[in-house]
Amino acid sequence: MLEIVDYKNSWPSEFKVIGSTLRKGLGSLAVRIDHIGSTSVPGLAAKDIIDIQISVASLSEEVNRLMSAMGYARTEINRDHRPAQAAGEDMEWDKWLFRSPPLQRRTHTHMRVMGHLNQRYPLLFRDYLRTHPATAEAYAELKRRLAQNLADPETYPDVKDPAVDLIYLAAEEWAAAVEWEPGESDA
Repeated sequence: MLEIVDYKNSWPSEFKVIGSTLRKGLGSLAVRIDHIGSTSVPGLAAKDIIDIQISVASLSEEVNRLMSAMGYARTEINRDHRPAQAAGEDMEWDKWLFRSPPLQRRTHTHMRVMGHLNQRYPLLFRDYLRTHPATAEAYAELKRRLAQNLADPETYPDVKDPAVDLIYLAAEEWAAAVEWEPGESDA
């Protein structure tokens, strides 16, 4: 069963601990390490899973080996959902997704290439929701209703992704208006 929980004040500090471990394990191969997803937006209800984005120069065997040495297991997922009308080549949406080590709190750790469209997307989405609390609350309500009403929890991302794209389109307009750039890396 899919469960959406109220925001937990512990999520940022839990990310900091995990991000610090990842920074030590990957060193300069990690260009950025960021807290992304709903747990990175203060006050936003979410699944109790910390989403992390590691931005790298390339999806190399070296970074894969280092992740494995830290206990992370790479999944079969190797591409992000591509929004309708998204620009760029398919490779702009490539990624690696890692499961957390057995004794660590649950995370979804996304590794994406720095500068690719899918690397920018979650940072913009996060920052937009942080500055638009009414949109964040509407998004939380969508997630709660999906969790309560979907017969098959595996379809959650398939139903949620188009709604996220609607928010992302508004976020792109906002980004252009305020000349948004991602801030400093979180870890």
